[in-house]
Amino acid sequence: MAVIASGHSSGSDSGAGAGKGAAALLRTPFVRRVGAGAALLPVSLAAVAAVAVGRPEAARRWWGRLSAQGTANGHRPGAVRLLGHGLLAVPLGLLTLIPIGMELLFVLRGVFYPLVQPGPYTTAWGGPTTGGAWLAHFGVGLLTAAVGLGLLWLLDRLHARLAGGMWGRRVGAWPVVATILSLLGGALLVNAWTHQL
Repeated sequence: MAVIASGHSSGSDSGAGAGKGAAALLRTPFVRRVGAGAALLPVSLAAVAAVAVGRPEAARRWWGRLSAQGTANGHRPGAVRLLGHGLLAVPLGLLTLIPIGMELLFVLRGVFYPLVQPGPYTTAWGGPTTGGAWLAHFGVGLLTAAVGLGLLWLLDRLHARLAGGMWGRRVGAWPVVATILSLLGGALLVNAWTHQL
């Protein structure tokens, strides 16, 4: 009976439930990590600037929030370590611009395709109709957006491993190697893309 009664709740209750569901989704580890990955470049630049103007406590607080680490082990990185980590994180933050660009392309070339690319669609994917062209570009864009979110998640995980050294944890060799390979791969991708234009 309780199940049946809960199924007949008022519309305001179901609206509140939907709001709670959206809030719970935003608190999931995956979404938090994607958001942290997207924030890596501005936080890196702000942390370097904060240390440069003599505010290492602000940089320490920002890094603690972004990397979901902190002073749990009692380690408080000094200004030199904060500055060094910030300078190393800036290139990784620049790399996040690639998946952020993928998300932007999904919105522009997937969601709003007919507005960005007016017809005729005789040679477009899914053409010649507007609906077919839009569905084709939306579908491809959806896959691209999913890959972009996965890349932001991976870049945040990589940064969290690197940031462990700032908080007194052992980093190991693989995060450093993975960062170097990621930066090289990103540079090659950007170079190939700019030469294609």
